[in-house]
Amino acid sequence: MSTAWYRIDGECLTLSLHIQPGAKRTELAGIHDGALKIRIAAPPVEGQANAKLLDFLKKAFDVPSSQVILKQGSSGRRKVVEIHGSRRTPDILINTPSDKTTRT
Repeated sequence: MSTAWYRIDGECLTLSLHIQPGAKRTELAGIHDGALKIRIAAPPVEGQANAKLLDFLKKAFDVPSSQVILKQGSSGRRKVVEIHGSRRTPDILINTPSDKTTRT
């Protein structure tokens, strides 16, 4: 599997994401154009979708909110997020059955 959608540098994990706000539920949707696609159950208004995304990633990687940082793309669908100090690898997002931990 290609790992173009993430990069690991020490304890810093950088994710390239394609976000679809306004979905019925928050869930993974596979790889889209070299980025991990995530559907977000929040409208793209006043940062609601960004907040829901960061909360989703915080739970998926089991880290505090302060360790999940939106680095690029605050107003677009393409985003870059850094996660610091997680012991989980990004492959858990792809290899976890969607009916267990990816919906919120």
